[in-house]
Amino acid sequence: MRISKAVASLTVDQDRLLAYFDYPAEHWKHLRTTNPIESTFATVRLREGVTKGAGSRTAGLVMAFKLLQVAEGHWRHIDGAELVPLVRAGVSFEDGVQIEPQKKRKKAVA
Repeated sequence: MRISKAVASLTVDQDRLLAYFDYPAEHWKHLRTTNPIESTFATVRLREGVTKGAGSRTAGLVMAFKLLQVAEGHWRHIDGAELVPLVRAGVSFEDGVQIEPQKKRKKAVA
């Protein structure tokens, strides 16, 4: 029986595909979208189109900075922000739940 290309692709890239679950469940909705990046720069693109270009490079950078600074006030905060330091420190998560490190048991002295 021949495996289709789609199934083969899923089995080869299974670790990358399921890496999503190695992060806290609170972060999943932030990981599955690129909308924050697209929305942020859409504001700058829109304004640049209305003004027919920024003029000089410096004026363009200042305009982009100020637009992003104003847009920042409307961004929603990340859910589970307190878990970000744990993720950065390499703490393991499985199915969105933190895995507790195994404690070493001391052998009883006889």
